[in-house]
Amino acid sequence: MKVYIIDYGMGNLMSVKRAFEECEADEVHICNEPEELFSADAIVLPGVGTFYEGMNNLNSKGWTKIIKQIAREGQIPILGICLGMQLFASKGYEGKEIEGLNLIDGEVKKLTTTNENERIPHVGWNEIHKFNDSSLFVGIDNATDFYFVHSYHFIPKYESNIIAKTSYCGEFVSGVSKDNIYGVQFHPEKSHKSGFKIINNFLSME
Repeated sequence: MKVYIIDYGMGNLMSVKRAFEECEADEVHICNEPEELFSADAIVLPGVGTFYEGMNNLNSKGWTKIIKQIAREGQIPILGICLGMQLFASKGYEGKEIEGLNLIDGEVKKLTTTNENERIPHVGWNEIHKFNDSSLFVGIDNATDFYFVHSYHFIPKYESNIIAKTSYCGEFVSGVSKDNIYGVQFHPEKSHKSGFKIINNFLSME
């Protein structure tokens, strides 16, 4: 399987690339040209930073149109990680209000603490609880810990697009899916054995 990781100037691409290589993907490429995505068997949209900067980079570098076309055609699985997952939303408010890729209906808003022990950004290990069945979480037990770093969260319009939730700042969505599109708020590449299981599940998508 040829995995293409989108380089749009946001995120630690090499740690994602190494994780996919360790999961024995046949080929893992850092992709610099949008048109190259049509040659992929699977696509990864990573990301660290603000929603506004992320979308601005996707728009200005010509990624948006190609990603939307591939998502619409539904033949190539796409995985969004952290900010990458959030960019699937219709709209985000981090940095400045801007329209997202609009692949999964919903908005991205800032987390709000619910007690004095919570801190924003949410950094560290936390449990995920599966919500709707998804092949991305096959073999992952409820209450499995994954590694998070974020201040904003995705609020999908439809519960059918939610595949995992996490208890923090009340509760936030930590996994989404729609057709060939999958997203996780945590970093599987930093989540050891459980994170690698997520990656292997994604590599098994058809």
